[in-house]
Amino acid sequence: MPEDPRKAELLEHAQAHLFRSARDYGEPIIARGRGATLVDTDGKEYLDFGSGQMAASIGHNHPAITEALQRSSERILHLNTHLVSEEVIELARSLADLLPPQLQKVMLLSTGGESTEVALKVAKMFTGRFEVVGLLQGYHGHTGGALSVTFSNARGGYGPWVPGGMAIPTPYCYRCPLSMTFPSCDYACAKLGFDMIDAQSTGSLAAFIAEPILSAAGIIEPPPGYFPFVKRMCEERGMLFIMDEAQTGLGRVGATFAFEQDGVVPDVLALSKTLGAGLPLAAMVTSEEIEQDCHDKGMSFISSHQNDPFAAAIGLAVIEVLVKEGLADQARAKGQHLKDAYLRMKEDHPIIGDVRGRGLLLGMELIRDPETREPAVDETRRLTKRCLENGLILQQASYANIANVWRIAPPMTATYEELDRGVEILDKSMTELGL
Repeated sequence: MPEDPRKAELLEHAQAHLFRSARDYGEPIIARGRGATLVDTDGKEYLDFGSGQMAASIGHNHPAITEALQRSSERILHLNTHLVSEEVIELARSLADLLPPQLQKVMLLSTGGESTEVALKVAKMFTGRFEVVGLLQGYHGHTGGALSVTFSNARGGYGPWVPGGMAIPTPYCYRCPLSMTFPSCDYACAKLGFDMIDAQSTGSLAAFIAEPILSAAGIIEPPPGYFPFVKRMCEERGMLFIMDEAQTGLGRVGATFAFEQDGVVPDVLALSKTLGAGLPLAAMVTSEEIEQDCHDKGMSFISSHQNDPFAAAIGLAVIEVLVKEGLADQARAKGQHLKDAYLRMKEDHPIIGDVRGRGLLLGMELIRDPETREPAVDETRRLTKRCLENGLILQQASYANIANVWRIAPPMTATYEELDRGVEILDKSMTELGL
């Protein structure tokens, strides 16, 4: 396959003009995508087991998305935030139809960080307090308020954070912070965490925020019953319970929303990534009571791309595909198929320490020794590179000092053949490196 003659020049321009947000930009340079497949400028194909930035949950360039974009471009793309279009109203109604009666008031936004910001503002306005509790390895965005409760990201060098952000231990059962075992631990990490919060609080506890599955931290799935337990602790303290379903919402975990599986309904729900399925769209959803109270108190949040018609048209298309194609059920079945395949691989490759997650949001943790569980960081890096060379894109978790876990999240529309091919490439790559 001939190499694209423009590649060297493009890479030179990338190095000269792109601000590096984390790492250097390099090959491959992607030219197009469809479904679970990306194609670079040389014509080489890659299976994308990360759904872009964990967002293209119904696949790259799904026909329903491209059609919605075309329709919207012929109608209206952008409006003043105080004006609403038919698409905006219909998306709010469609979301409310998917949610329990406690969650009916929707604000449409553009990014996950924005949805977190609004969720935090709502909690602070409603309670009249300012302290927010998160999980030690949680991730909620890169805007100011979101970063104040994101403890998995490097926090040095940016100056002071928004006051009131506090953390409790993550319920990371594979590496329990208290060296205990579930269920005999009886949620000791949560109990200790809230004891510490009570000791540090100024008496102004407003909310608790968490992802149902901590993705950026390495697909950490809290044990059954953890969130109902934590919500009770929040209620005892008059705190709102916020769930950030940026990556778990809209079918990916095998249910429309992960909180349905966890047996808890949040007071405030933050959505993004999967709502736009690859395009910038987010939402904050809460109850009529909370919305009315915040409105009566004069809460204001205005953003340039809040309630944009083109983004709402995309969201409507995503929900239509989700419901019509039964993608939550597909994610549950395909995810179990993929998880079973990885567990079989674990028998032949001792470097695989743990396989976890739900639906098509899985994590694979690599270790050097099954007894010590020493993280296989360098091996993970080399395997990620070899998989890319062999045509498989895997995302190496890069936050919370975790670098030995892959976040595996193929599109829900990926075929079983594509899932099996991804497993074969990973198995081949491990064998080639003697792992």
